[in-house]
Amino acid sequence: MVPDELKRIIEKLKTQGKMNFNEAASEKQIDDFEKKNNVKLPEQYCEWLQYSDGGELFLPAGVQFYGVAHKPIIDVDENDRPDEKYIVIGALASGDPVLCEKSGTKISIYDHETESIDDELIYDDLYAFLNDLYDLLGIGE
Repeated sequence: MVPDELKRIIEKLKTQGKMNFNEAASEKQIDDFEKKNNVKLPEQYCEWLQYSDGGELFLPAGVQFYGVAHKPIIDVDENDRPDEKYIVIGALASGDPVLCEKSGTKISIYDHETESIDDELIYDDLYAFLNDLYDLLGIGE
């Protein structure tokens, strides 16, 4: 089920540019993915997956999210991350990966140039990240 807060964020996103939302993943698909990969995805990302299993926002210069049932699939062993505490759940158009903590809710951007996570690009959770995409991508409301 998609919570009301996420529905509001999605409606706001839809007014700001071209979006490609994938078909939703089922709870079973998410559970199967987590069991197969021995990982627990953040609750809010699971809620997102139940709306859109991956997808692309603010095309062409935006962000792509990975899914659990539709390509591109999250690769929990992806090497494009600072260390094994993180899972790559997407990428900015710049190629910098969008990360989530394996045991937490924080979402962050890994900067390839500096090979680090900038403190200003760490978000408390997925909703905070989605709400800040306008600023992050330089898109005016």
